[in-house]
Amino acid sequence: MVRHRLTDDEWECIKDVFPPAAKTGRPPNDRREMVDAMLWMLRSGAAWRDLPSEFGPWQSVWHLYNAWNKNGTLDEILQRLRAAHIDAGDIDEELWCIDGTSIRAARCAAGGGKKGMRKNLTTTH
Repeated sequence: MVRHRLTDDEWECIKDVFPPAAKTGRPPNDRREMVDAMLWMLRSGAAWRDLPSEFGPWQSVWHLYNAWNKNGTLDEILQRLRAAHIDAGDIDEELWCIDGTSIRAARCAAGGGKKGMRKNLTTTH
């Protein structure tokens, strides 16, 4: 199994979420590839422009991500995949964890000011 890609079982679970392709006009991008690209983006945290070329143009992926986020398609995909993994026993539905990683902020983010920054005595005392 390749990282950041849907397995065949996961794809079978969600493939009917997408409407059938229109009989006329430009054929749509491969939906599985677009979902894989979105998963890569979400897992890596990279900028959209850094999407590997194997997934196709980043603009197409971003456009579909934006549209599917607005119309609820991504919510339906998440719900189906989550339910499938809970049913398979891969996820304990009683335990949900949030990433506890802490990131150090710049000194000025805490109100400490930047180096060489003049301080106003009325606000600092």
